[in-house]
Amino acid sequence: MDTAETHRKICLERQTGLRSVMTDPARFDEAIRAFLNQHALLHSKILAPAEPWSFEDEVLGNIPEEQVRRIPTGGDHSMAWLVWHMARCEDITMNLLVAGTPQVLMQAGWLQKTRSPLLDTGNAMDAAALADFNRAIDVEALRGYRAAVGHRTREIVALLQPADLKRKVEASRLKRIFDEGAVVEAARGIADYWGNRDVAGLLLMPATRHNLIHLGEALKLKRKLRTI
Repeated sequence: MDTAETHRKICLERQTGLRSVMTDPARFDEAIRAFLNQHALLHSKILAPAEPWSFEDEVLGNIPEEQVRRIPTGGDHSMAWLVWHMARCEDITMNLLVAGTPQVLMQAGWLQKTRSPLLDTGNAMDAAALADFNRAIDVEALRGYRAAVGHRTREIVALLQPADLKRKVEASRLKRIFDEGAVVEAARGIADYWGNRDVAGLLLMPATRHNLIHLGEALKLKRKLRTI
């Protein structure tokens, strides 16, 4: 078993442990520590330089941009799209829904820096829109945006109190998702899913498990592209 697969399995085991403590109010401090540790592994090491490994860096380090943008024959997505989708889902849920604060994408010029032709999560894109996205996106800025999202998530989580974990999503915050174009009507199901979760649920999905799933998908995609 290669190093990446070994670490991926460790991340899966840690996710299971995180879920068990996140749902126990008496273990709040342990849950926050576990979240931050798992979250760090699912982002670039720039978030937590002391961590020995980063799933994102494992996938996107030392890979030509052409491969990051490419969709293999018979595939659905590019690695660039996966990074965008992960970053947008985390940005939207942690800021609009958990903290009630502006999206990272709308600050510090990130939308302009990434040159993204879309605002939303990308769930309802057709093939032509996906091709446009892959051509336009600035890969370096995209990774910078995701790192900024990760930093902001850690700030938000550090301010949470035990009672917050059971707090449900406010209807007014859920409405902002559509008002700001963060989710399109054709992908309403994803917003409905988030709206039915509490803060603990959003920390588990999408802020950790969702990232873990898609980084695993990106790793498989990277290996497939190497064989083409």
